[in-house]
Amino acid sequence: MKRLRFLPSTIVLWLLALCFVIPVAWFILSSFKPGSELFSLPLRLFPEEWTVSGYETAWNRFDFARYFLNTSIVAVVTTALTVFVSAMTGYAFAKYKAWWLKAFFICILATTMLPTEVIMPSSFAVVRDLGLYNTLAGIIVPSIVTATGIFMFRQYFKTVPDELLEAARIDGVSEFGAFWRIMLPLAKPIAVVLAIFSFQWRWNDYIWPLIVLRDPSQYTLQVALRSIVGADNVDWSVLLAASVISLIPMVILFAVFQRQIMNADINSGLKD
Repeated sequence: MKRLRFLPSTIVLWLLALCFVIPVAWFILSSFKPGSELFSLPLRLFPEEWTVSGYETAWNRFDFARYFLNTSIVAVVTTALTVFVSAMTGYAFAKYKAWWLKAFFICILATTMLPTEVIMPSSFAVVRDLGLYNTLAGIIVPSIVTATGIFMFRQYFKTVPDELLEAARIDGVSEFGAFWRIMLPLAKPIAVVLAIFSFQWRWNDYIWPLIVLRDPSQYTLQVALRSIVGADNVDWSVLLAASVISLIPMVILFAVFQRQIMNADINSGLKD
């Protein structure tokens, strides 16, 4: 009887899963079709003639190795700096008592209510004046500080007893030593979650790199994918193959850190 009671909800969940799986499967399988078969009628899910020519063209003609390297540099460096800076800032907001720190924290949280496009003109002006235009550093520097990361660490550090820090200070540990040797190791779950999401944000970022980068040799993957689309025609087989290639790191990241990704929102809520 229990199985029959859950049968309708199970069927609904399977139908919803199919609604997501079928378009993804169509997208991946279409990358193995020749261009002439993509729009032939009747449409077929599986290719009649399997080919990897789209992958070969995308990798060789468009120098995807360089785009992968550029995107990896941006994602890895930004993620490392974001976790470190967010942890230090969250530690200061959680453990130092000053009225202006509370006001400053509210101002940081208020930035989450602003669309990213609103602050892009001022961010671009700063990047240009610093001489970072058309460089990977111009993408990395404005993306280091995130209100989400600061909030996550601040809420976590508030759960750590102040007596632990007081004991470390009595033993002669410096403020940075207390943060580096005590607080940061305790916040490893939050650091892992923020690192996963930061890497994902930077890997999939499109608008900001499109604004900052002009030299094709500096393009990231998402901007490079846009360059495949011509003014008059689109080589769909190459575009589909290139899109699949760009998703591979994200699939690997999800497979390795699936538990942390699925439990991220629940854990962060419980730390408050």
